[in-house]
Amino acid sequence: MALTRFDPFRELVTLQDRMNLLFQDAWRNPASAISRSGEESLISGAFVPPADVYEDDHSIVLKMEVPGIDQKDIDVRLENGVLTVHGERKFEKDEKEENFQRIERRHGSCSRSFTLPNAVDMDNVQADYENGVLQIKLAKRAEAKPKQIKVNVGGQKQIVEGKTKAA
Repeated sequence: MALTRFDPFRELVTLQDRMNLLFQDAWRNPASAISRSGEESLISGAFVPPADVYEDDHSIVLKMEVPGIDQKDIDVRLENGVLTVHGERKFEKDEKEENFQRIERRHGSCSRSFTLPNAVDMDNVQADYENGVLQIKLAKRAEAKPKQIKVNVGGQKQIVEGKTKAA
């Protein structure tokens, strides 16, 4: 028999995690919710792949995790300032459904849409797919890139190499 220090918050955190998973599964993929008989459904449905979006001075980069989806099953579209990514992860037909003990990986279609700012050059978009990660690089238009502006201090004049110059 082992002694364990009682932590009342650990149980609350565990309960919260389970509730989050329950609602997350129900919203993302209603077909994967537990059936009334208590067995998990093997029906595939839609899922939402996670994405990271970051920006630098020259571009906006979107990285999306889509493991198990073939490159040919990914569709990237840019229409009216909205970037939309569709994909489909197909269920492996080599195994019969009744042989599975548990299915946790999502199968079916996925889709994400992102509204792009006006700063994006719609004609300069590049998409790469490697190791289950789709990376979309959206270049910014030249006029949208940040510019550094020198600030004059109080109208003082400086003498530079014998010439008078406004600071």
